Amino acid sequence: MKRLVVLTGAGMSAESGISTFRDSGGLWEQYPVEDVATPEGWRRNPALVLNFYNERRKQLLAAQPNEGHRGLAALERYFDVRIVTQNVDNLHERAGSTRVLHLHGELMKVRSTGPGEEVFDVDPAHYETHLGDLCPRGYQLRPHIVWFGEAVPNFPLAVEWVSQADVLVIIGTSMQVYPAAGLIHYAPANAPVYLIDPHEVLDDPHVRFIQKGASEGVKELTGMLLQAEASE
Repeated sequence: MKRLVVLTGAGMSAESGISTFRDSGGLWEQYPVEDVATPEGWRRNPALVLNFYNERRKQLLAAQPNEGHRGLAALERYFDVRIVTQNVDNLHERAGSTRVLHLHGELMKVRSTGPGEEVFDVDPAHYETHLGDLCPRGYQLRPHIVWFGEAVPNFPLAVEWVSQADVLVIIGTSMQVYPAAGLIHYAPANAPVYLIDPHEVLDDPHVRFIQKGASEGVKELTGMLLQAEASE
């Protein structure tokens, strides 16, 4: 079974109603990144940061996986699918994907600010985190998110997955956020690369470009991949 590695960004979940960050009207226009997505912002105003991610969880709990998410999960019938996502939502998992690596953390988890940085699942019924919410060892809980300026602990495993890909697919990412944007350079030279996005985000003659949103793009991709498999 061929290994299909999929790199997904904010455009993957946009059709599910999840706010993007960089598009016009996106979250970074509403909230300065320095205030809600940096260690400095957390130290300056932790209540603001906690409220920002409480709102993101509320939005996520009201959202559903789109046909793009479901299409990727369905591809596990034919391929060894590994998803490397820059998204902090859990829509890939809720759609049925079984191998998902989160580069930038997970919205439905929190972690301790104390030594060990233990990670805890968020109860959807009590999804808000506030100042004074402590881990069992007595340390304040913070969002389990990789903020700007912080290390990306899952990046080495993402490199390993991409370097072993038979096919690489990129969906809904601006290819501007590093280190994630550099993952394409780890793909084997003989691995075909597909890019699904309504915008022309990458000008590379070696990339097979599907200029559509995630749902329509994954549907078209599925047909192309299965046809290629049948012809081998």
